[in-house]
Amino acid sequence: MKKIILITASLILLLIFNDCESKKFATGLEDEIYVVADSTEYSELYDALSQTFEIEINTPLPEKLFTLKRVSPNQINQIQRKKNIVIVAPLNSGSLTSQYINTIVDDSVKKLLSNEDFYVTKYDLWARNQLVTVLSANGMQELEFKILKNKDKLLYAYQKISDDRLRESLYSAKYERKDIEGKLLRDYGWIIYVQADFRLAKSVPEDNFVWLRRAPGSDMERWIFVHWIDNALPEYLNVDSIKAIRNRITEKYYRTSDDSAYVVIAQDFFVSNEVNFKGRYAIFTQGLWDLNIKGMGGPFVNYTFYDEKSRRIYMLDGSVYAPKYFKRNLIQQMDVLLQSFMTKDELSKDRIEDLLNSIDDSVKY
Repeated sequence: MKKIILITASLILLLIFNDCESKKFATGLEDEIYVVADSTEYSELYDALSQTFEIEINTPLPEKLFTLKRVSPNQINQIQRKKNIVIVAPLNSGSLTSQYINTIVDDSVKKLLSNEDFYVTKYDLWARNQLVTVLSANGMQELEFKILKNKDKLLYAYQKISDDRLRESLYSAKYERKDIEGKLLRDYGWIIYVQADFRLAKSVPEDNFVWLRRAPGSDMERWIFVHWIDNALPEYLNVDSIKAIRNRITEKYYRTSDDSAYVVIAQDFFVSNEVNFKGRYAIFTQGLWDLNIKGMGGPFVNYTFYDEKSRRIYMLDGSVYAPKYFKRNLIQQMDVLLQSFMTKDELSKDRIEDLLNSIDDSVKY
């Protein structure tokens, strides 16, 4: 696979140095991407752009990861502070967008834009925490091919910056439950960021299981569990084992109040991917949970990986129950919170001391 060519600020006239600190934060919804394009060209490119960004996830109703919103190039001033922007047109097509690209890109970059692996990305262009991508090629067919060829990388870039923005908004020292984090660190050797409105529902050392809950009994519940296997072998790390372990854990701990039913993985819409979790090989799984007798359900995300230093397999799992609401953004929040997980070896001495000093053993969790 050819390595994507990245553009430096000196190659594009638009990317003139500007102090990011002086810019306001980008605005708008996380799941909206504004596409600067002429209407006719957008119609021809829509299928490729939609296949790239408007990926459906089932929660269980289908929801899109991103929604595309076309704007004309003469409206670009109105969307310059939006979080996610794509500018797309063939080179020298004569359209307004093509003319706009020609005014912001110098000749050396135009030559590179004909390369099937080349596109321009710029962070913090008009606003902080913003991503702008310029997609162009010699002709419409070549441009469509470029979009589809690079769709995974394009989607990843917008997902990553969205996660980064969400992480900034979720993580706050003011609303952090350091007392719970310190207890987890002391008792189990790891932490995960605990927001103020999460509570420690269960901590079961004999089962290596911790359950954090938010808003139990409401119509918008969120659950996180961490489970680990000591003295494990990395060979255990496979999708079948992950399914079996998760079902075993949820059958025991995710039960209805009358103990008549329990949570299982739904058969439909289960997907898995190999990912990098902070330098570790991990398997990311995503799907739906059901009750074994049906009647309720929702989405979940799961990271399972082997930690070589502790010789543990960790399973990090986040679920949402919110039958009255769209759940795309809620499950993204769960994903970002799971990514806050760290073992003791990954923490500084000052951080460890701060968390351990925050423990209040007089509190019954």
